[in-house]
Amino acid sequence: MDNATIARLNLTSDAFQNGQPIPRQYTCDGADQTPALTWGEPPPGTRSFALVIDDPDAPSGTFRHWGVYDIPASARSIGGGSRTGSEATNDFGKRGYGGPCPPTGHGPHHYHFKLFALSVDELGLPANPKVLDVETAAKKHAIAEGELIGTYERR
Repeated sequence: MDNATIARLNLTSDAFQNGQPIPRQYTCDGADQTPALTWGEPPPGTRSFALVIDDPDAPSGTFRHWGVYDIPASARSIGGGSRTGSEATNDFGKRGYGGPCPPTGHGPHHYHFKLFALSVDELGLPANPKVLDVETAAKKHAIAEGELIGTYERR
């Protein structure tokens, strides 16, 4: 879909503000908890959501931390202990959330939390998809997107 026609979603978190540091409890240095994320009413025609989190500042290229897909259209939040949808395998090699964990002394990394409102009920992904598979499929069906960026640095 042409990016000019994609509506914007307002993705927020009570854990951190856009452009601000992600608290330790949501990282590998803390409890590695999933921060709660919320969003408002999506555009008409939304049939499901997908969410991905990635770190484009990783030394080996973009590192993907979490992917959730086939989130019901009625959902307005995810994370914070609640689970909805199906989780992909992240670049740590496990299903589910893997919090920020940049190399020590590598400077601040930017974590992009991206939510897609989709025109399909399900993405139709094969068993055990990777986060990149979720994002690639979601972009093909996105009618709205929202992004929240948090930072984290290990000294």
